[in-house]
Amino acid sequence: MTIPWKAHYESDAPENVTFQNCFLQEYLDKAADNFGTRNAIMFHNYKMSYSKLRQKAENFAAGLKDLGIEKGDRIAIMLPNIPQTIIAFWGALKAGAVVVMTNPLYMEKELTHHFHDSKPKLLITLDLFWSKIEPLKKKLDVQKYIITRVSESLAFPLNFLQSLKSRKSGEFTHIDFNNQVLPWKKLLSNKGRYSEPSVGDPKASIALLQYTGGTTGFSKGAMLTHANLSTQIQQLIMIIRDEGHVDAHRFIAVMPFFHVFGLVGCLILPTVFACTTIPIPRYVPSDLLEVIKKYRPTFFVGAPSIYISLMQQKKIESIDMTCIRFCISGSSPFPLVSMRRFQKITKAKITEGLGLTEASPVVTANPLHGLQKEGSVGVPLPGTYAKIVDIETGEEEFGNNTPGELLIKGPQVMLGYWNHPEETANSIRDGWLYTGDIAYRDDDGYFFVVDRKKDMAIVGGYNVYPSEIDEVLSEYPKIHEAVSLSIPHRSKGEILKAYIVPKAGESINAAEIMAFCREKLAAYKVPRLIEFRDELPKSMVGKILRRALRDEEEQKLASKAGNAQAKEASSAEKEAVSDKKDAEK
Repeated sequence: MTIPWKAHYESDAPENVTFQNCFLQEYLDKAADNFGTRNAIMFHNYKMSYSKLRQKAENFAAGLKDLGIEKGDRIAIMLPNIPQTIIAFWGALKAGAVVVMTNPLYMEKELTHHFHDSKPKLLITLDLFWSKIEPLKKKLDVQKYIITRVSESLAFPLNFLQSLKSRKSGEFTHIDFNNQVLPWKKLLSNKGRYSEPSVGDPKASIALLQYTGGTTGFSKGAMLTHANLSTQIQQLIMIIRDEGHVDAHRFIAVMPFFHVFGLVGCLILPTVFACTTIPIPRYVPSDLLEVIKKYRPTFFVGAPSIYISLMQQKKIESIDMTCIRFCISGSSPFPLVSMRRFQKITKAKITEGLGLTEASPVVTANPLHGLQKEGSVGVPLPGTYAKIVDIETGEEEFGNNTPGELLIKGPQVMLGYWNHPEETANSIRDGWLYTGDIAYRDDDGYFFVVDRKKDMAIVGGYNVYPSEIDEVLSEYPKIHEAVSLSIPHRSKGEILKAYIVPKAGESINAAEIMAFCREKLAAYKVPRLIEFRDELPKSMVGKILRRALRDEEEQKLASKAGNAQAKEASSAEKEAVSDKKDAEK
């Protein structure tokens, strides 16, 4: 297969790559062996070296073994970005378990589906989440619960003060510990040390069940193997190419570890580099700026919404941001104006790429040190192949500059979906992952994502990609953020609707938005409906949830249909009564 993007790889990047398939925990061992005294974690007043991290991970693994955890058992981790999350992740892998990262914001329906599908034997969570978990214990069918507290991630005196503060404020959660519900310190204080021997095939050994966002109606666990993830790391290293300075890097871990982007970019990658991770449990823009000021991170993995919200803080002007050397942006398109401004503030190199849960997650990226094309998700990573096919059958391959569905093939692509062979067969055919993204490839081999396949609208017989409208709306000076999608229409089939959050203090009306769009877009692409909101629904990684908005519109449509039926029924009933009266007369 020809790869026109090869010309834009770094000068010594190989065209045919041979990857070393290994077990992930070997990276932690290597970091501890070679850089044992280097800080692995910095969290408020708490620091942990790589030697100490390995020791605690192996203590934890030994504790898991004492609880009956065997190789291949699933262990759920439902924690924010705190040191315990890092220890639990590496400890679970060292015990030979499969990690199931769980979103702390999940509610009952999501949790029960998530756990019934993955069937974890053990859940590690925070005391603050226990009021949500405890009533669901019978439904979740988890054998053991491990509970930790925020104070256990701090050193003295902050650990004491934090515990005292939570008690005084009434936020302290009392836990009735027993044989099923165990304190974190019980496992961590285990005197034994254990690490499952690295034997077997990393390509067949699942390291992670990473659940998707449920774009097809229910979430599915992508089976990511040790080989998938270790290959991904090697691919990222080829893109970053900063071997001479990696020992000086500090990663700001603001992307949640329970998301594959945050897990790989903010937890695994720093360990491979033997660098320091600075976990951020809750993203507050002003607080993050203070963390940057204090710790001077050099590596920033984030979503566009994070970068943009930071730039909206007034005090950013008083903080030197030039400590940040590299930025990786993903999860949604980074508006060009905003990207340029962030580069100007930090002087950092920024790469924007495309990632999918099913591909560990990165598949394409703009070269950090080579040609970067604005608006492009870049070129496939080394060892990754991509092509564009027709949307209808997925079989006809298109040439350059023709939009179609993007297909990916590479060693980072998942084994399949856990317990869902039919979904796997639909998504992976002949080794190609059908991404559901509409994209095109230019003459240089750079890929441009136009939209999601399911989000494509057909207006007046024309294909319309909402992301194009979103880009135009982002240019309007009074708009804070906006998103568009197609909604059903009784006579026209589909029409476009835009949801807009104005900037603070700004007043906007629909007429001026439409007039602005008409200047930038073909008439059929101009939204016919405008809805102003205080905020838009988002995922934990800052991605605007078109699905949530679409669900709202479908509910409105169903409600209208129901009211219309009720009105017709009432009218028919009145006519029947009238007919009866006439008959009696």
